[in-house]
Amino acid sequence: MENMLPLILSGIGGFAVGIAAMVILGVLGMNRAKNQAKILLDDANAKSDSMLRQAILDGKQQVYEYRLQAEKEIKQLQTSVAETESKLARREDNLSFRETNLAKKETELDKQRNAVNERLANLDKMKQDLQEKIDAQIVVLENTAKMTQTQAHDELMDKVSKKMEAEVSAYIHEQQELAAEKAQENAREIIATTIQRYSQDEVISNTISVVDIPNEEMKGRIIGREGRNIKAIEQATGVEVLIDDTPESFTISCFDPIRREVARQALKILISDGRIQPQRIEEVVNKVKKEMENSFRKYGEEAVFKLGIGRMPREIIRLLGRLRYRYSYGQNVLQHSMEVAYFAGMMAAELGLDQNLAKRAGLLHDIGKSIDFEQDGSHVDLGVKVAKKYGENDVVINAIESHHGNVEAKYLIANLVAAADALSAARPGARNETMENYINRIEELEKVAKGFDGVDKAFAIQAGREVRVMVVPDKVGDDKIDKVAMDIRDKIESTMTYPGQIKVVVIRETRACEIAK
Repeated sequence: MENMLPLILSGIGGFAVGIAAMVILGVLGMNRAKNQAKILLDDANAKSDSMLRQAILDGKQQVYEYRLQAEKEIKQLQTSVAETESKLARREDNLSFRETNLAKKETELDKQRNAVNERLANLDKMKQDLQEKIDAQIVVLENTAKMTQTQAHDELMDKVSKKMEAEVSAYIHEQQELAAEKAQENAREIIATTIQRYSQDEVISNTISVVDIPNEEMKGRIIGREGRNIKAIEQATGVEVLIDDTPESFTISCFDPIRREVARQALKILISDGRIQPQRIEEVVNKVKKEMENSFRKYGEEAVFKLGIGRMPREIIRLLGRLRYRYSYGQNVLQHSMEVAYFAGMMAAELGLDQNLAKRAGLLHDIGKSIDFEQDGSHVDLGVKVAKKYGENDVVINAIESHHGNVEAKYLIANLVAAADALSAARPGARNETMENYINRIEELEKVAKGFDGVDKAFAIQAGREVRVMVVPDKVGDDKIDKVAMDIRDKIESTMTYPGQIKVVVIRETRACEIAK
């Protein structure tokens, strides 16, 4: 027990010393922490003061810059306002000047208006006085002549009319005699109207094409399941394929002759090949289109070569080839254009003009018909555009725009082309005409001729190219038949539409009849 006491006491003492050491170390740590916190606080205060001063400086700088910008904008606005005020001031001055001038002009117009009104009033008064004097003189003249004004007017007009008819007939005879004496001088016009017509086979124009098929089985294959093959053909070519009860045939309908021909050739290839499906149809149609483009150039080059015209732009040659599939009243337009070129060339040669230029103008006169079913405008306007685009001669351009009489012909070759166009269209067999239209035209021609006073009978002959008129001898004398013919001609030209020319022949017959007994 006695041994344990020193141990306890030494333990207590060591514990007390440890506590004291811990207290001393804690106090020392707290002082060190306080010193570090003070240092950190001083640094933070110094940094915050520095940032505050920098912020104040930055703010002052921005305020200064904003102030400069604001002052600059204010100066600009002030300058703009000053300019606007200056313009407004000048406009006000101009308006004031104009108002002053307008006021002066209004004053002058008022003066002129008053003067005109005074003159009109004086003229009305003078007119009234003059009319009163004329009425008085008429009364005196009627009393002297014992005839009213209407009777005197009718008698005077009757005498003048009879005198003028005699003078007109005599003038016509005189001019015809002069024309006969100067036949050599009039040879150019005579040659242009006396070219002989020639006949040539023509193809009938249709807006449909018929494709023959070998049997009904092939017809069903062309139609396809639920008509898919027909739809593919119509979609690829732009035509309408008509299916009816007609055995072993299809009808292709389209106003575009190029599309119709593409569809016809494609169907023939498909029928001969036997492989008919939408993909194959598209391939065949594209192939036919390429071949058609080649055929355009081929036909155009053949036409140019036959006429011996010389070089032409490739695009115009292609357009000429397209005319091979274009028809007008049953007449193939390319063949018609070549005829016009031949006629114009022959007439130009007879007249001593440029034969090749006349042929060129004749060949291109209907070039607009190669695109008139694709573009808006008449074939004349489209043809003029094409000719100008490719630098054709002014003579050719004038021949194109004047061959229907819409524009005045400036050159003799243009007149020859118009005459050749009429000759080609008017020759027998060149164009088809329905029987109904033909009969109506003949009846209308005879009706026009019969509508004149003194005409007894009228007969249309030569398929409507000539009308012979029989007049009553007692009403129409020999000195009047020329005037009757001219009047009928003018009436036909102004009221009828016809191809070529119509000859008017007036016949007056004097018969002497005696009976021998």
